[in-house]
Amino acid sequence: MSAALLALVTTFALVIAVELPDKTFVATLVLTTRFRAAAVFAGVTAAFAVQSVVAVAFGSALTFLPDPIVSLVVAALFGTGAVLLLREGFRRGEDGSHDAVRMGAAPATYARSAMTSFGVLFAAEWGDASQLATAGLAARYAQPFAVGLGSFAALVCVAGLATLIGRKIRGRIRPRLLQRVAGFVFAGFAVFALGHALLA
Repeated sequence: MSAALLALVTTFALVIAVELPDKTFVATLVLTTRFRAAAVFAGVTAAFAVQSVVAVAFGSALTFLPDPIVSLVVAALFGTGAVLLLREGFRRGEDGSHDAVRMGAAPATYARSAMTSFGVLFAAEWGDASQLATAGLAARYAQPFAVGLGSFAALVCVAGLATLIGRKIRGRIRPRLLQRVAGFVFAGFAVFALGHALLA
């Protein structure tokens, strides 16, 4: 096996193992219950592409980022997302008659959905285990393209699985309930990140 192929396969396997049980999967799934799956997938894929490039470009130097600051930024962004989702989820007047539903807030545009998804996942991945692993592997194998491609492919696979599950869940649960659950999940991420910053 060539060095480039070994680097690609190793990175793909490692990132898949790290991300499947991680907040990236959950955050993508939650976003898909709120926005159109295609827009979410486009946004998170763009975020993953940028993060993979950043990880490969900086290599192992990313491991020296000040962890408390990263955690505080992630906490603030997830906290903002939680406030927005909970405010919409508990808004009155849109769960009543058909007229009330028709007069409710217009669905988010494709661009807004994609940009929101990009922002959330970009923040979630910054300084994440998979990004740091990608940086370390890029430094170890000296195969930046192969490592970047392996990391990006793994992240896209995780996002694809999350959006597929999110679409199926969305069709069976009331949107209001999904927004409330999503808000509490994001709040949980914010609290976790804030706690990590304070204890670091």
